[in-house]
Amino acid sequence: MRLVLDTNIVASGLLWNGMPARLMDAAQAGAIEIYTSRTLLAELTRILKRPKFAKFITASGLGIEGLVLGYAELATLVAPLPIPPTIIADPDDDHVLACALAADAGLIVSGDKHLLGLGTFKGIKIITAAQALERINK
Repeated sequence: MRLVLDTNIVASGLLWNGMPARLMDAAQAGAIEIYTSRTLLAELTRILKRPKFAKFITASGLGIEGLVLGYAELATLVAPLPIPPTIIADPDDDHVLACALAADAGLIVSGDKHLLGLGTFKGIKIITAAQALERINK
């Protein structure tokens, strides 16, 4: 199963032991394939620089660069083409959609209300981490 994880899911998976972390464990075990893009990796770096994450990054022992590089090694990098504006309320979300198209992903996993509200994009379901884990564990 090919997935694109929104950066909010990736950040959660890197810093805490919840469902997003279980998705990353599934990728490490080879049960799923995760795809990303340079734009999404840059967004992840920006997100992890927020002060609210500092103590969790310190606790990881890897630093921001180590976390992002580790994720980049786990995921397959794709080069998405631009898409027409789709999520007007949050244009950065369009990068997730474009990445999923380029990856020929079956699922987009997000906690973002704009993406989840869209439901599907060009046949790609947009679901939560809990819903993704249910599908993987079937």
